[in-house]
Amino acid sequence: MKRTITGLRAWLMQRISAVYMLFFILFLLVHFLLDPPRSYPAWHGWMRSPGVSVATVVFFAALSLHTWVGVRDVLMDYVHPPALRVCALALLGFGLIAIAAWVARLLLMGHS
Repeated sequence: MKRTITGLRAWLMQRISAVYMLFFILFLLVHFLLDPPRSYPAWHGWMRSPGVSVATVVFFAALSLHTWVGVRDVLMDYVHPPALRVCALALLGFGLIAIAAWVARLLLMGHS
């Protein structure tokens, strides 16, 4: 059975991703206000810690999901020709996949 993110599920996923992103950003702000890294090695070491790495990956996954749901809904509402809509959704999907690959590359390069 095909499961898509529409209606209430889309609304809920967007709200959950927004709440997670808010808490992650607040966590970063509090951390950098209370204990800012004094050098690149200190920052790099903090980013390499397992908790921060996982939280960062989840942040970018939530950001991608949030973007997909929001922009997809706008495109579905305002782009009426089906061919143009499919093309715009495909471009959005490829763009989000490219950004996710870039983020994964950056995060994985830091661990080598």
